[in-house]
Amino acid sequence: MSKKPANDLQDLQYFGEYGGVNPSISDSSTYTFLSAKTMFNTFEGNTEGCYLYSRHSSPSNLYLGEALAALEGTETANVTASGMGAITAVILQLCDAGDHIISSRTIYGGTYAFMKNFLKRFNIETTFLDITDLDAVAEAITPKTKMIYCESVSNPLLEVADIAALSGIAKKNNLPLVVDNTFSPLSITPVKLGADIIIHSLTKFINGTSDCVAGVVCGTKEFCLSLKDVNSGAGMLLGSTLDSLRGASILKNMRTLHIRMKKHSENAMFLARNFEKDGLRVVYPGLSSHPGHLIMEDQMNPEYGFGGLMTIDVGSLENANALMELMQDKKLGYLAVSLGFYKTLFSAPGTSTSSEIPLEEQKEMGLGDGLIRFSIGLDEDIRRTYEAIKQCMIELNILETQRPTFS
Repeated sequence: MSKKPANDLQDLQYFGEYGGVNPSISDSSTYTFLSAKTMFNTFEGNTEGCYLYSRHSSPSNLYLGEALAALEGTETANVTASGMGAITAVILQLCDAGDHIISSRTIYGGTYAFMKNFLKRFNIETTFLDITDLDAVAEAITPKTKMIYCESVSNPLLEVADIAALSGIAKKNNLPLVVDNTFSPLSITPVKLGADIIIHSLTKFINGTSDCVAGVVCGTKEFCLSLKDVNSGAGMLLGSTLDSLRGASILKNMRTLHIRMKKHSENAMFLARNFEKDGLRVVYPGLSSHPGHLIMEDQMNPEYGFGGLMTIDVGSLENANALMELMQDKKLGYLAVSLGFYKTLFSAPGTSTSSEIPLEEQKEMGLGDGLIRFSIGLDEDIRRTYEAIKQCMIELNILETQRPTFS
């Protein structure tokens, strides 16, 4: 029987240099050597357990990397100063000028902008498509394709990628499958489904306290070492280095990740079910009405639920803005981007986290003006929260205006 990811995290034990239950924080940017020869060997990557300069590595960040590798079931992991730091390093490590990428059409706006706009400087083209259309994915592969990229649960439309099927296509064509698993830590373990490289924005659920920005690349030792190569590693040379103090803080927060994810999922499921009964257009992978519900069920770790993200379409940007402002005024959460906080966060992605995507493309993929993305918090009394949000909708006549559009 394979271990559960939370067990793999629990089995990690570290001792501080004075026997503390928390590993000591390496509050140094550079490290001293007793011999010049050891410094040279360390710089060349030929010395285990020695540190040269914190942009290369630090004890605190290596501890965090070990925990994240345990979480995702990979050989190792490199932490970065942001999720985009992880994403851009992976893409630039895998692709050269003139290469081609296949990507889901619904991804984080920053990722979309990097692929569509920034990579054009290097003549790297991206085909954006419906990642749930496996035939389209297979047909899009060309001799220049270097990777298939998707999010396990997409931002912001919550499309569910069939990772096992995508892995089959990737392996048939000798391509790496890169999966951003930010929305579903613990709920989905992509490497067990055949993914090759896993990315997270640690800023979100994994850290959980909305007080830092960080990212990670989880993969094989060979790939992660290539990212850190002093001569050609994108992770090393682009300089997206996580501060050791933040690395230590995230490592501590990871200890409660399994508890938090269960509560986020439990609360999101309650709200999604009830708002759907009220006649609202709700998207949540835990609902049987979700097109990817059965795929999610098949590939998830059920004890952690279907995740803490849901969307509700309230018909117009005017409705969305009014509702979010009222909910914030009623102390039901914050009108803010990001996710994974203890309080509910809500935003209109078309004008925020997905605003880099042109309006015509937003409409084509189904990202309407009235769409609100909710990151559901850790509320103890979720029924109370539901009733309060519903009352806000009634005050704004959103429930009444929406209900006639459904049978």
